[in-house]
Amino acid sequence: MRGDDKQQNGIFSYRTAEERVPADQPLRVMRQMVDEALRGLSPRFARMYAKGGRPSIAPEKLLRALLLQVLYTIRSERQLMEQLDYNILYRWFVGLDMDDEVWDVTVFTKNRERLLQSQVAQGFFEQVLKQARGQQLLSADHFTVNGTLIEAWAGQKSFQRKDGKTKPPQDSGSNPTVNFHGEQRRNDTHRSTTDPEARLFKKSRGSESKLSFMAHVLMENRNGLVVDTRLTKSTGKAERESAWMMGWRVGRGQRRITLGGDKNYDTQGFVASCRAARITPHVSQNEHGHRSSAIDERTTRHKGYAVSQRKRKRVEEIFGWIKTIAGLRKTKHRGRKRVGWMFTFAAAAFNLVRLRSLNALATA
Repeated sequence: MRGDDKQQNGIFSYRTAEERVPADQPLRVMRQMVDEALRGLSPRFARMYAKGGRPSIAPEKLLRALLLQVLYTIRSERQLMEQLDYNILYRWFVGLDMDDEVWDVTVFTKNRERLLQSQVAQGFFEQVLKQARGQQLLSADHFTVNGTLIEAWAGQKSFQRKDGKTKPPQDSGSNPTVNFHGEQRRNDTHRSTTDPEARLFKKSRGSESKLSFMAHVLMENRNGLVVDTRLTKSTGKAERESAWMMGWRVGRGQRRITLGGDKNYDTQGFVASCRAARITPHVSQNEHGHRSSAIDERTTRHKGYAVSQRKRKRVEEIFGWIKTIAGLRKTKHRGRKRVGWMFTFAAAAFNLVRLRSLNALATA
């Protein structure tokens, strides 16, 4: 017999959010790792707030909510608050009771500067790495480096002359017509009025120049976890300079490590500086083009070089996840510090997802 389509809602519910979330929900394992990382940040949180006054929203809850935004590709903080209002799983993960009111969206705007100044994203990233290190999941000797462009939250029309001699638009309105034909636009003569720290750059020939930042990661080769991040201005030397810096921070010149990379890192200067810092450059040879390879048989004859070349391609998975899932193909923030904060936080989220998968494989 066909049932009736009744629309009356129940008045009361006697099940808690903890009871409603399935035992095999993937966020359960991640919640344990997140809580452990946040406990490690508790002393830092205590220094961020005054000892007296009206209690604020717990920073742990704010970070769990931002983590949901990254993990579930929620496009804005306003939509995040809407989802948090009726999604029981999200409420459980953040730590809100069923009847708790959600926050106003301006909570993130007001607290972002505090989280930024206290370098909370870097601290959270390090606490997640600490867990991976405790499980002996990190390689101490073999790494890969790479960089990518993150498009800035600024349009091409905002890229105007620094001397104020930009031609006025052809018409008025919120989206006026601007003709750039015949105008030479360079970073030394022009600057974005929306995000002055963004630079016009293209990573390869034939691609479109965009206002962007350059993001860099250092990946360990054993399990493909991110061990260091940097976000810099977009320049032709930024990738190699950041690669050397991150490689040196890992080895500190005290032990020999290998550093894999693509053909962009195959230059005489980069290879020489790596070797001086006890870093063995396992970069791909630039066999074509106008310059000869700086890597010779002293490096390529070893089996480890072939392994590094195979492993280094996994770094693209990190960038793919951060750009598509974490939503950083085009940032929604302005300024290098804010974009860098979100990039490091997204890298920590990637590590959490990777750790959950590695733990599942270990127990299977």
